[in-house]
Amino acid sequence: MDVKKYLIDKMKEGTVHLALLDPDKQDSREAGAIAKKIKEAGADAIMIGGSTGVTNENLSDTARCIKEESGLPTIHFPGGPGAISKDVDSIFFMSMVNSTDPFWIINAQAGAAAYIKKLGIETISLGYIIVEPGMKVGEVGKADAVKRDDIARAIGYALACEMLGMDLIYLEAGSGADKPVPPEMITAVKDAISVPLIVGGGIRTPEAAKAARLAGADAIVTGTFIERCSDDTMLKSVVNASKGR
Repeated sequence: MDVKKYLIDKMKEGTVHLALLDPDKQDSREAGAIAKKIKEAGADAIMIGGSTGVTNENLSDTARCIKEESGLPTIHFPGGPGAISKDVDSIFFMSMVNSTDPFWIINAQAGAAAYIKKLGIETISLGYIIVEPGMKVGEVGKADAVKRDDIARAIGYALACEMLGMDLIYLEAGSGADKPVPPEMITAVKDAISVPLIVGGGIRTPEAAKAARLAGADAIVTGTFIERCSDDTMLKSVVNASKGR
C-alpha cells in the first residue's frame, strides 16, 4: 500500500484523523482492540510509536494486531533508531528540526536509513517541529521548543522543511500537553507552506479538534486521549470534530 498517496488523497477530501498508539502503554491485543474501536469511530490511519520503551518486539506485535483488528494503514512514528519493524506499512522518516542535538536532526536517521531500505519499508519524510510545552518528546529530543506566541519562528522552520523537500510538516505540542498548538500558529504556518500540515498534542476534546481543523490542519493526531478514553461517544465526537462531520 502506498500510504503517502493514501493520506494525501484523503487530505484532498478534508482533514484526516490519525490515531497514535504507544506500544509501551498497552499490550498488542489491547492495542488491536483500541484500533478496531477507533476505526469504527472514523479514524483514517494509525501511528505507532512513543518516546521511550518501544522495542522491535512490541512494535511488531502491536503493528500486526492493529492490522488484523482494523485493517487501517499503520505508520511507525519513531522515537529513535532502536526499534524498526517490517510489520508496519510505512514510517515517518522524520527530523526534529528544532532539536539542539544533531542526533535527532540527522544522525539517527543516517544510522537507520540503510536498514530501513533493506527492509523495504515505505518512508514518508516529515519535518517535526516541537511547540511548547513539548512534554516528554521535547525532553527526550532536547528540543528548543517554539514558544506559543513565536509564530514567525514556527513559519521559518516549516518553510525550511518544505524547501528541504519534506513531504509533511508536523506541529507537536507533546503527548498529554495541557494546551494544544495555538490555532493562530496553525493558520499562519498553513498559509505559508504548500505541503500538508499535521497537528498533534493536547487535543482531547471535540472543541480542540474542531479548532485545529478550522485553523487549517490537514491531519489531526490524538494519542493519550485515545488510550485513556473509555467513552465511545466522546471518542467518536473527537474524531468527527477532527474530520468536520
